[in-house]
Amino acid sequence: MLDSNILEQLKSVYKALENEVTLVLARSNHEKQDELVELVRGIASTSEKIKLFESDISSPIPNLSLEYKGKATGITFSGVPGGHEFTSLILAILNADGKGKLPDESILSRVKRLKGSIDLKTYISLSCENCPEVVQALNIMALHHPDFKHTMIDGGLVQDEVQELGIQGVPSVVSGNKLISSGKIGLVDLIAKLEKEFGIDEKAQSQPTNLDLGQFDVVVVGAGPGGASAAIYSARKGLKTAIIAEKIGGQVQDTKGIENLISVKYTEGPQLAAQLAAHLSDYPIKFLEHRRVKSVGNGDLKKIELESGEYLETKSLIVATGAKWRELGIPGEKEYLGRGVAFCPHCDGPYFKGKDIAVIGGGNSGVEAAIDLAGIVKSVTVFEFMPTLKADKVLVDKLESLTNVTVLKNARTNRVIGDNGKVVALEYEDRNTGELTSLELEGIFVQIGLVPNSAFIKDVVGTNKSGEIIIDEKCRTNVAGIYAAGDVTTVPYKQIIIAMGEGAKAGLASFEDIMLK
Repeated sequence: MLDSNILEQLKSVYKALENEVTLVLARSNHEKQDELVELVRGIASTSEKIKLFESDISSPIPNLSLEYKGKATGITFSGVPGGHEFTSLILAILNADGKGKLPDESILSRVKRLKGSIDLKTYISLSCENCPEVVQALNIMALHHPDFKHTMIDGGLVQDEVQELGIQGVPSVVSGNKLISSGKIGLVDLIAKLEKEFGIDEKAQSQPTNLDLGQFDVVVVGAGPGGASAAIYSARKGLKTAIIAEKIGGQVQDTKGIENLISVKYTEGPQLAAQLAAHLSDYPIKFLEHRRVKSVGNGDLKKIELESGEYLETKSLIVATGAKWRELGIPGEKEYLGRGVAFCPHCDGPYFKGKDIAVIGGGNSGVEAAIDLAGIVKSVTVFEFMPTLKADKVLVDKLESLTNVTVLKNARTNRVIGDNGKVVALEYEDRNTGELTSLELEGIFVQIGLVPNSAFIKDVVGTNKSGEIIIDEKCRTNVAGIYAAGDVTTVPYKQIIIAMGEGAKAGLASFEDIMLK
């Protein structure tokens, strides 16, 4: 099952193991049991520190659990962890021995303070690109909490169970019969959900709630292209720099193909995010990942309070938190993100060449997207909720002149329909008649606007009616010492390359102002 190249790579990865990790196989008569046995034997062959034990415990489907130094870790894989979940198994083995990239102690302390007992199941699809992030996060929690169990379950092998629980999308995190979370979610929000669901054990608190992280010259909030650029330029100027972010790459992580980053013919979001992380690591930048800013105090020193209870102070603050696409909020949208549901026609349009697609939204952005896509795809159907299109007349005239475009007005999108891991149709309602119709298609571009991630600072700096931070030509806000860059600002054209340039400008402007004080 594992070819020689993968086995050699695993041998290199597992050279770091210091203690014994045991892969415990349950007995099963399921048709996929042999596939799991072969997979696990291959992995065990790559390191003398990885042991294989075949137990007498029986299971209706293939089942694998991990032990570390002879004790249960709380991690179980129910099904064959292939596809995107192969990485989850590889990382679980590394993480069990304290190796690989792990959250810092401040984040892990929040995990340790969760009230037990906690026993979670995550139902996944092996073709799901969003599932591994959740599985890996919960596996890490199981490793660091004394009373926490987590089981990954391949939903395709337990259809009756999935139907009984009413699960309609993946990843779905379940406690008992209660759905805790469904769809894409990051570590910060996942911990917050578990804190709300299970509570916090104050006796298990492992560090002060108000942790002073120190004073900096520059603090950058956001680690996407703009934030990374601002932090690197600041550090190169010799400024004591920190960067706060939920995850490196930000929205870039969700971008499949990138072909317009000049000098880079093609890359993908996760790859670019990894390159940003590697570049940041070349400089003495204090990195605070898996954090979210709660409030910003305005003074000569800006006091930044984090939701984690930590705080820090800085002479200059650069906000580069980007924006998120406004979502439809309908079933199937998150589940098929990157597998038919898209938000950026410039980035993802070429992948739908010759296909039938829909554009949701009849404003300027939606109509412009439809016009652009019409030259690439087989057909475009524009869905507008209101009785008329809201775009400028010149754009509407152009749209109506295109022979492969259909416009549906007074149409409420109701559900994204998928099959075999990809979008196959969109269900919508005629608001005049209430009739439901399913339109067969392969792609859906959501164009109902962007939401800038400025909520935490909108009461401190000036913003426009859309929530974008108002900046001047040097990325200064109306508050001395606070700068902003990229998609969170009023700068036109929300593109990766523009965000990088704006981040550099903000870093240089901050340095210039500090030197003039």
